Amino acid sequence: MFWLTTLSMVLIVSQSLSVDARGAPESFADLAEKISPAVVNITTSTTVEGRTGPQGIVPEGSPFEDFFRDFQDRNGQNQDRPRRSSALGSGFVISEDGFVVTNNHVIEGADEITIEFFSGEELPATVVGTDPKTDIALLKVDTETALSFVNFGNSDNARVGDWVMAMGNPLGQGFSVSAGIVSARNRALSGTYDDYIQTDAAINRGNSGGPLFNMDGDVIGVNTAILSPNGGSIGIGFSMASNVVTKVVDQLKEFGETRRGWLGVRIQDVTADVAEALGLASASGVLVSDVPDGPAKDAGMLAGDVITKFDGVDVSDTRGLVRQVGNTTVGKAVRVVVNRSGATETLLVTLGRREEAEAVPVVAPMEEPAPETSTILGMELSPVTEDLRTEMDLGASVKGLVVTNIDEMAEAYTKGLRAGDVITEAGQSQVLTVEDLENRITEAKEQGRKSLLLLVRRAGDARFVALGIEE
Repeated sequence: MFWLTTLSMVLIVSQSLSVDARGAPESFADLAEKISPAVVNITTSTTVEGRTGPQGIVPEGSPFEDFFRDFQDRNGQNQDRPRRSSALGSGFVISEDGFVVTNNHVIEGADEITIEFFSGEELPATVVGTDPKTDIALLKVDTETALSFVNFGNSDNARVGDWVMAMGNPLGQGFSVSAGIVSARNRALSGTYDDYIQTDAAINRGNSGGPLFNMDGDVIGVNTAILSPNGGSIGIGFSMASNVVTKVVDQLKEFGETRRGWLGVRIQDVTADVAEALGLASASGVLVSDVPDGPAKDAGMLAGDVITKFDGVDVSDTRGLVRQVGNTTVGKAVRVVVNRSGATETLLVTLGRREEAEAVPVVAPMEEPAPETSTILGMELSPVTEDLRTEMDLGASVKGLVVTNIDEMAEAYTKGLRAGDVITEAGQSQVLTVEDLENRITEAKEQGRKSLLLLVRRAGDARFVALGIEE
């Protein structure tokens, strides 16, 4: 069995590519010879539990019971005993004392991990640490001799069109080399911290965890996935950028786990209609949709703030901010510039640790509004009552206006609002009654606004939606 991950069409594990700009080499042989000793094949062994529960095809105690048990054993059908399952992947040595980088999915759940070197030598490996979010794992082998190793390069220097080389264990054909170019940069697949290099170098199952080299022999990516309708390489491979991997590896080596910075906000991109509703000059920055208990709240950040700069770097979108915060040292005090009601403010936020915060539930006090119902902007709205809380399965802390019904022809429906959603703010002010919402609409019109910004919650998640209010 070969390891693979699936994304979209059949996003299979293993891929990569990236390199420094230069003309096509006459041959890749010298580079392949140089880096081969540091590339390894990885074999894992896992115990698979046997089937449990009734499996007999004849009643217990039947005179035919022994006959059928022998028949099942001879034909491999008796699976009630544990068995061993093996898988193959790739990796590469990053230090002479035996640290090895691979993909997390290559070794996840393995009981035994064996590293095979280019020389044919095999050594057992132990897991130092893993990071499922970037699919990176750090292993360690013990050896009395210094190992050949490779260095990480700067993936930010890789340009579309640069030559790159991949090496690994595709389909069990160990130490295979393929070459191609960087097809695209900064690809996002499914993770929060994704930063993939796309390449057309041939990568298949078993390449997972192997290195992607530039023409200097530096690793600029870890082959992680391919996009394929049939499970084989069609020239669309993805390698996690080395500038992401090095930060993860450094933390795994030091702590055995990742320690990412945590700002403590829920955010969304600023769209053109949201920018208009907020009176912003352009659709840039990141909109804060919720501020639970945490570092940002302690520093005075509010829902509706637009983050424009973090730690001296301009913020363009949510993906970039999440990665930048995650890459910032836990406990560091950073300056965060926000646009609040048209004015610029700078907040000093001391970052927490994301891994510790993710498991903590957010609870807010409940406030019960007076019941009343009305239809506004194509939505039938009612303040939260205990009956609605039960009927719509709302959380105990939810307060605002519940969408009990919605016109499918209304703008609100086309922008994703549905029955059961709760509007908690309008025009960046809390709304508990229908009258509150009507007042916010009136105020927006008086200010010349064409749309009103609503803060909408669904199953604990919050986002801003701008709805037109012109007659």
